[in-house]
Amino acid sequence: MSWHFTSDPEAFRAAAGAHLAAEPARNTAVLTLMDGAERLGWWTAPDGTVTGVLAESPAGLVSLGAMPREAARALVLPDGDEPLEVRGETAAVEAHLDATGRTATPLARMRLFRLGELVPPDPAPAGRSRPATEADLPLLGAWTTAFVRAIGEEPAADYTGFLSERVAGGRLHLWEAPGGAPVSMAAVSRTIGGQARVHLVYTPPAERGRGYAAGVTAAVSRAALGSGAPQVLLFTDLANPTSNALYRRLGYRPVTDHLGVRLTPRT
Repeated sequence: MSWHFTSDPEAFRAAAGAHLAAEPARNTAVLTLMDGAERLGWWTAPDGTVTGVLAESPAGLVSLGAMPREAARALVLPDGDEPLEVRGETAAVEAHLDATGRTATPLARMRLFRLGELVPPDPAPAGRSRPATEADLPLLGAWTTAFVRAIGEEPAADYTGFLSERVAGGRLHLWEAPGGAPVSMAAVSRTIGGQARVHLVYTPPAERGRGYAAGVTAAVSRAALGSGAPQVLLFTDLANPTSNALYRRLGYRPVTDHLGVRLTPRT
């Protein structure tokens, strides 16, 4: 049993493709990061079967995919001057910390959901959904900055490229109030490995409590299904019972819990 590493996505696909395909939901973060990763890893069982994967981004984010506890316990992560952020299923992250004795600061406890049968919000919120356009980019940029701050992270200086790619692909929707003013947004990722992931769900504080987030989330979920995505996923913050209840009402069902931590560099 051992870990193997590469910086070549094609070599990674050749080695771990069957494992990724068997568990696309549990490997969603690895699938998303794969093509731009700094390092990719796979864990082999005694018979050579791949049973665990990870991806490390250039920014120092290590995403653990589906893996057995022994793989998490055997994992040796780089120990540079900058702290690494590790995210993955709670059992794997906790097993790694327990085995290595690394100290870490908890960042977030998340729950991964997968869409079963989409249930439109009832009653439906006032207004309608529409795909975002290039003309919406200034507003989308401001909302994205507010969203990133709201989840406790430091926003980037500019989200134009990030948002333009989603707008061009028809993967970012707005909810408009009856007068036509945008009041909520949600995006969905490209379909990779048979799964698409809803993200960037945001409603400004003054517009909350009217069901707009439910409306726009249902809209992008329907769009993902319409594009042929076999699975539609999303992550929620376990500290936010409102969003967890909302997604359940829309037909999303829990898959597994996730933990994010920042490792303390060894001195």
